[in-house]
Amino acid sequence: MLWVLYDIEKDKARNRIAKYCKQAGLYRVQYSVFLGTLNRNQRDSLELQIEQEVNVEKDKVYLFPMSKDELNNTTLMGQAFDKNLISDEVKALFF
Repeated sequence: MLWVLYDIEKDKARNRIAKYCKQAGLYRVQYSVFLGTLNRNQRDSLELQIEQEVNVEKDKVYLFPMSKDELNNTTLMGQAFDKNLISDEVKALFF
């Protein structure tokens, strides 16, 4: 599992990063937060794409790995996402 969180100043770069995350099969948890399962090659590719968009002086991007057990042990409150949507099966539906 991989969390991608970002705070990108420019709309164009922010939209491209969201597009890259969606294309990688990640699930949008919030406007600037994605979560999903990627293999090492997919993660490396996503990192390279994001790196091309980031202004190192102003933007912030975080990629946090998380095990499926850790995700299952998280507490979700309010209008949280459905943990069951984060799986390889959902990613397969988009390809």
